[in-house]
Amino acid sequence: MQPEPEDLGGGLWSVPVPIPDNPLSYTLVYAVESPRGPVLIDAGWQHEDAWTALRDGLGTFGIDVADVYGVVVTHFHPDHAGLAGRVRETSGAWIAMHHSDAGIVRLFNEVGQGGRRSFELTALRRAGAAESDLTGPTQQTRVSPPAIPDRELSDGDLVDVPGRRLQAVWTPGHTPGHICLHLEDGDRIFTGDHVLPRITPHIGLYPYDTPGVDPLSDFLGSLDKVSAMAVAEVLPAHQHRFRGLGDRAREIIAHHEERLAEVAALLSPRPITLWDLTAGLTWRHPWAEMAQQARRMAAAEAAAHLRTLETRGVARRDGSDDPLRYVLR
Repeated sequence: MQPEPEDLGGGLWSVPVPIPDNPLSYTLVYAVESPRGPVLIDAGWQHEDAWTALRDGLGTFGIDVADVYGVVVTHFHPDHAGLAGRVRETSGAWIAMHHSDAGIVRLFNEVGQGGRRSFELTALRRAGAAESDLTGPTQQTRVSPPAIPDRELSDGDLVDVPGRRLQAVWTPGHTPGHICLHLEDGDRIFTGDHVLPRITPHIGLYPYDTPGVDPLSDFLGSLDKVSAMAVAEVLPAHQHRFRGLGDRAREIIAHHEERLAEVAALLSPRPITLWDLTAGLTWRHPWAEMAQQARRMAAAEAAAHLRTLETRGVARRDGSDDPLRYVLR
C-alpha cells in the first residue's frame, strides 16, 4: 500500500510518487524547507500520474511546485531523476547531481535510444546467450533521458539549501555517481537506493566486460563508509524510514559476501560462460520463468560479482574470444 504524504518535522516532508508497473510501487520524494523555497531530494518517475502525485502531495503542505528552489538527484535512474526537468520548467529550479552521473546523463542525451537494442543483443551474445534468448520482447519501458543538471556535486560538497547543512556523500556502486545526503542540522541521512531497509539495490556491470571498473567493490566500500556515520534516522527513496544505518549497511555487505561465495562455487578450472553461470545462481524467480530483461539484469549482477572476484584474485577471464568465459584463478 502506498503511504500518504507526511510531515516529518524540522522543515522536512515526504511525498510518495508512484512508479508505473514497477514492484517498487513508489519513490519517496523529500522536500527540505529553506528561505529561498523548498529543495527536493529526487523527483520521481516521468509520468502524468507521478506528476499529479508530486504536485498534489506537496500541495498537502501548502507547497507549490512553482516555488521549488532546487532538485538534488541521488542518482540518474528514471524513478529518481525523471520529473526533475518538469519541476525545473515549472519553477526555474536548479538540478544538481554528482558529476559522474551528470556525465552519463549528457551521454544519454547525446546518443538517444536508436542503437540501444542492437547494443543489448550484442552484449547478450557475448555473454553466451542462445539465439532463443534474443528473440522475445525485452519488456523494458523506454523512457526519455533525464534532464541535464545545472550543477554538479562532488563528495563532501554542501548543497545549496540556504539556512541548512545538506552534505553530499559520494556512494558509488548502484550508479557511478550515486550520492547520499546528510542533513547535518536534522541528524538525518537520505540514502536514495544505497541503503534500503529490506531489499538491496541492483549492482550491475554494463557492458558485462567493461575494463577498469568494479561496481560491486565500489558499493561495498560505500557501505563501509556510511556504516561509520552516526545519524539518528535513515530516509531511503523506497519502502520506509528506519534507524540503525550501520547495522543495515553491514547486513547488506554480508549478503554480497554470501553471493560472492555462491558465484565462486560455480567456477572451476573448466571455463563457464557468463550466461551459464548466471543461470546456475539462485534468483527470486526461477531462471526458466524469467523474462529477457530480467535475465539481462541478472547477467549484469553476475558480471559485477565476477569482476570483484577477479579483483580479489579468485577468478579470471578465460581468453579474449566471445563468448565471455571464466575460470578459477
